[in-house]
Amino acid sequence: MTFYEELQWRGLIKDVAGEDIADKLNNEKITFYWGTDPTADSLHLGHYSSLVTAKRFAKAGHHPILLCGGATGLIGDPRPTAERDIIAKDTLNKNLAGIKAQIDRLFDGKAEIVNNYDWMKDFSFLDFLRDIGKFINVSYMLGKDIIARRLETGITFAEFSYTLIQGYDFLHLYRTKNCIMQAEGADQWGNITTGLELIRKIEGKEAYGFTMPLVLDKYGNKFGKSAGNALWLDINKTSSYELYQYLINVDDSMVIDYLKIFTFLTPEQINELEAKNKEHPELREAHKALAKEIITDIHSAEEYEKAVDISQKLFSGNLKGLSVKDIEIGMKDVPNVEIAEGTSLIDVMVGNGIAQSKREAREFLAAGSITLNGDKFQDENTPVTKELAIEGQVIVLRRGKKKQFIVRFK
Repeated sequence: MTFYEELQWRGLIKDVAGEDIADKLNNEKITFYWGTDPTADSLHLGHYSSLVTAKRFAKAGHHPILLCGGATGLIGDPRPTAERDIIAKDTLNKNLAGIKAQIDRLFDGKAEIVNNYDWMKDFSFLDFLRDIGKFINVSYMLGKDIIARRLETGITFAEFSYTLIQGYDFLHLYRTKNCIMQAEGADQWGNITTGLELIRKIEGKEAYGFTMPLVLDKYGNKFGKSAGNALWLDINKTSSYELYQYLINVDDSMVIDYLKIFTFLTPEQINELEAKNKEHPELREAHKALAKEIITDIHSAEEYEKAVDISQKLFSGNLKGLSVKDIEIGMKDVPNVEIAEGTSLIDVMVGNGIAQSKREAREFLAAGSITLNGDKFQDENTPVTKELAIEGQVIVLRRGKKKQFIVRFK
């Protein structure tokens, strides 16, 4: 299959502009750009879907320009429901540094990263209106979906003008870097077409637009959202273990689509995983492949292996070899109890609701249901000390297969 046909097979094409775009992508080497605003100091898994596509283009011989919106970030892309909060300049610059480092890491230090503040900072308001604003009709802007949806609730002039600035980014990169295509998520179609319109009216030339469908889960929520929180590419905000747990548990009906979108596995490899997933879904081979490919690309093969190791040890209850940090990462939602060192095991259990009474505690102990850091204990008088703890700080007390508590010392 051709490169364009593979993009279609992977479900990566939502809308395109330019009649011969398939021919361009199959037979020429073009320069394109993808951009994001620095609304946080890290990108998240939603951004990653677009960056993987940009890497896919690069592997096919096309040249990506990755734009960080130091100028557009000062205004904020209009949201469907309400105006974005203005970001302080110091915060924005910190966010820019974090995002640039992540993009550079994903592209192995070979990314061409640009900041639209560099060409917007000296553009006076009057010059912008004269040189750019005069070419875009207000009725054209009102027809943009995101603007039309905000008219009833109200939209500021700053937000209304956002599409002009992003459109100018495309024009500027077209002029200075022969960038002939913008590739974004589907929600940026309106801004892409503004750039195409400026290039057509000012330069008299045709350029190209390409959007990818927004990646959603089974329930229509944005991919990478967990309990209302984004899964970040910054390992200090979202650990490899947390990323692994999310990916290994994605819905069976979606995992093959995600393999197509997020990985560089070949169609043959993905088809083989699809067959295995249908025949033996309990083995979760497709899910494991998804986790391995994404975590290795974002962080490293070592971080993937570490995530698997933590998962296996936490699942089995054999915690030997894990650090306090590993425990804290893998057991974020486990209840914590605090005890005085040397408290007897039975008093730890009864005093912290692990057992409702001494009689019940003795029943759990006699049945072999109580483990401390994976080791079984049955003597109710065992003193719980730092010698039993991981790094002298933490003990994971497990009651049966599912109930767990993190014990710390006062």
